[in-house]
Amino acid sequence: MLRLLSLLQTHRFWLGEDLAGRLEVSERTLRRDVDRLRELGYPVAASRGVGGGYQLQAGSQLPPLLLDDEDAIAIAIGLRTAAGGNVEGMEEAAVAALTKLDQVLPPRLRTRVAALQESIAPALPMRPHQAVDLDVLTIVAQACRDEERLRFGYRRRDGEESERTVEPHRLVSLEGRWYLVAWDARRSDWRTFRLDRVQSPERTGSRCAKRKLPGNNAAEYVRQSIRSMPAQWTAQVRVMAPASELRPEIAWLRGEVEDLGDGTCCITTSGDSLEWLSVHLGFLAAHDYRVEGPPELIEFVRADAGRRARAVGASPAS
Repeated sequence: MLRLLSLLQTHRFWLGEDLAGRLEVSERTLRRDVDRLRELGYPVAASRGVGGGYQLQAGSQLPPLLLDDEDAIAIAIGLRTAAGGNVEGMEEAAVAALTKLDQVLPPRLRTRVAALQESIAPALPMRPHQAVDLDVLTIVAQACRDEERLRFGYRRRDGEESERTVEPHRLVSLEGRWYLVAWDARRSDWRTFRLDRVQSPERTGSRCAKRKLPGNNAAEYVRQSIRSMPAQWTAQVRVMAPASELRPEIAWLRGEVEDLGDGTCCITTSGDSLEWLSVHLGFLAAHDYRVEGPPELIEFVRADAGRRARAVGASPAS
């Protein structure tokens, strides 16, 4: 019965014969076990006839998970906080758990969770570019899980807005941002969408086709997509250390490294913000380095160094 419940939570709808096949039981046994789940309070809907099957729905009360209302609210708030990126490395697991909980959470508890979430001010607020509407995150996560087409408005980096219909594949959390990897129906190609630019997502109710994502996995596809996008600024930084010593730092900088053969190397990295490039250069703190361009970044780093010098009472003249 635990296996049955787990399967019902991974699909929006299961054909009866498919579900029985996964469990290696007869359809008669499956019907009996579904009835037992209902007796325990799990809202399993059934449809009969050709194409009939089962679907786990939101009920009028929370099923017996050894949780009372206050426990469920506390868990939902904690998962939403982790999904927002405040707990490093927990974002994707938190969204998966939140999606399962949200599916069976009664409306009266959803209302309380939303009200509490709006009233909570995080002690360490995220940077503005990291903010994602958690309702958007949950809807997109459910569409990915259920292999269901998704419709939403999208604002590109240049401000142009459009309507998109996609076949969602996977959500990826990378460097403080959420990305959706999906097949774009209008362009007949794979695309990466930043979730903070997604507006009013709607599940269409139609299932997605089976498609093979190019590359090793969704996270690597997002990394490659980011690297291929033109950036406003491209920086060159000479580091007084061989390239072999910089592998962790290079991963953060998303840069290409060239070993210059004299115990130094040159890193080329790009971004849309001088401030963000400067922050990333901070990961080179274990090595001496020199910013060689562009002039705007050199001036930004110089001004920032002056502010830091004044902060500790030193003269920035040199």
